Parts: sequence; structure tokens; C-alpha cells
Amino acid sequence: MLVNNVRSFCLHYYIMSSIERITKIVANGQNLSDDQATEAAGFLASPSINSMAKEKFLIALSAKGETATEVAAFASSFRDMAVDPGLSAWAPNAIDVCGTGGDGSSTFNISTTVSFIVAAAGVPVFKHGNRSITSKCGSADLIEAVGIQLDAPQAKLQASMEELNFCFFFAPAFHPAFKEIMPVRRALAQSGSRTIFNLLGPLINPGRPAHQLMGVYEERWVEPIADALDTMGLKAGLVAHCTTGEDHVLDELSCAGRNHIAGFGILNNLRGELALGHQVGLSKCDLNSLKGGDVNENIKILNAIFDRSSSEVSKGLLDSILMNAGAAFWVAGCTKDLDSGVQKAREVIDSGTARDWLQSVRAFYA
Repeated sequence: MLVNNVRSFCLHYYIMSSIERITKIVANGQNLSDDQATEAAGFLASPSINSMAKEKFLIALSAKGETATEVAAFASSFRDMAVDPGLSAWAPNAIDVCGTGGDGSSTFNISTTVSFIVAAAGVPVFKHGNRSITSKCGSADLIEAVGIQLDAPQAKLQASMEELNFCFFFAPAFHPAFKEIMPVRRALAQSGSRTIFNLLGPLINPGRPAHQLMGVYEERWVEPIADALDTMGLKAGLVAHCTTGEDHVLDELSCAGRNHIAGFGILNNLRGELALGHQVGLSKCDLNSLKGGDVNENIKILNAIFDRSSSEVSKGLLDSILMNAGAAFWVAGCTKDLDSGVQKAREVIDSGTARDWLQSVRAFYA
């Protein structure tokens, strides 16, 4: 018994001294190597390290400023810790469309709607998300309202991919390691502090799709996150951020402002501002036209879009959805460029394909 206690004490001392060592590195303004960042991610997921030590490290890392190497290492580590959904057969052709959140815009669930449009067209979609923290309706809230089972077992997920080209990975069910970090994240969020975990959600999709359209809440993260995704080996994708004339920002592409993008994988030469696409009928709108509501209001908007009830949906919102869906088709290699992707997205809605797909979803999960 004494020997075991001594061993336990020595192990605890070693672990605590190790995270203190890494915290000192970042507190001195030094960037972590890939191996050091991977080690730090393991410490954060460990039940042997107290919350205060984890909090000190995250605050020091944020104050220094996270690098693409650090973000990629953290993302790879937590993705490795995730539950494997067993859908690797679809991963090489699959895409995820999501944003970091945290932009405070209270817009409609554009990325979730886009994922439905893309799946309706036959593209495999691995949607990864959670319930809302900062808005009235998060991706999981809308997906659940559509009728999709959030805690579906692996066999159901596989059947969903076969029949619907779509599955949803509810983050709490696939990332058990996060339970060791949640108290710290909650405390820091309540104090208004952002950490690397405000970026990681879209990067740790347990299905590992080869393509991704990802939005970030600050323009300064566009290129570093693209570099991180490139380091992680994704085949193709875009990271996007929109700044509007009303001094607001969006963690997705939109027709309400200037869209800043950075590509990765085979699209890594794309850096800068993305043109709106007037030639395919997209036009500038104001931010208010993108506003959403609670889950009941947003499900009505979704149904109106797919039922082609254009009089019930603002043109700005529809155009912004088409813009993102067009980018998703482009990223997934289904179209040659954004404009042809927008045209394809419009056809999926106008032909009733999206509406029929949504009916199939409800029947599948009934």
C-alpha cells in the first residue's frame, strides 16, 4: 500500500511539474513545438491535473497567441481521443460545413441548412456540432427539431449515410475527454476569456471528412486555421470570415459584407477576399436579413426555404445560403468553381430535391 501511494505521489508530482514547465514556456512568449503541444493536450484531458493548473496554461497560451502548429497538434490530439464512428468508407468524399460560433450575430442556422442541401445532392456529409451556448438555436437544436436522433448508435449512423448521405456527430457523445476540461472552459467563458477551445470544435470531427468549409469568429484566424487544417492532411477546403458594414462579424460566408478566405489542401493557393458572385444572382444584403430566432422560428424558416416559399424568406438569407452551399460543392470537388456551385445549390432547392430529402430524413428517424 505504501509503495503504491509513493508511486501515485511521484506520478502526480511529475505530471504537475510537466504542465507547469509547459505553462512557463508559453508564459515567456515561446511557441510550443508539435510534440510539446501534443503533450499539453494530454495534460488538459488528464483527471490527474487540477483545474487551476489547466486554467493557468490556457490563459498563458491565449495571451501568447496560438500558432497554427499548436492548433493543429491540439486538434489532432483530441480527434485521436474521440470515439470512432466507424464511417471511414465515406470519409474520403465527405465534407463538414460549420463555424466556430462566438460571433454574437444571432443569425439563422446557415451552415446546418447548407449541409442538408449538400447531402440532398448526394455528397456525403459528416456534420459535427453541439447545442447552442451563445445563440437561441445551435446546430444540434435545429437538427433535433428536424427529427434526427442526436444519440444515434453506430449502426443507425451507417444506415443514415447509406440512405441520406448524412449523419450528425453530437459532440458530447464523441468526445469523452472533454469532461475533464469542461469545468475550466465554463469558468473561463463566464469570465469572458476565449481559449484555444473556442476554435477546436470544427477541427475535431470524429469522422475525419476529407473536405471542410469552416467559418471563424475573427479575421485573424482565417489563415492560421487554414494552415492547421492543411497540416492535419485534409484534401481540400476553405476557412472563411465575413466583416459587415455594420461593424459586425460572421463566422461564415455571407452577402452582408466582405468575405475573407484562405484555402487549404488542393485549394491552398486561395487567399484574400472572395467575390460575391453577381453573375449568378447573388446581391449584397444587410445583416438583419440573416437574423434567426429560436428553434421553432428557425424550423419554419428552413421549411419555407425548402418548400420554395420565397415570399417568407429574405433574399439576403437565401443568397447567403446559396453562397455557402456553392462553396461547399466547390470544396467537395462537385463543381469547378463557386458560381457553378451556387447554380447547383439553387437547382437542388428549386427542383424540390432538398424538400424531398428532408421528408426522407423525417421518415428515416420516425
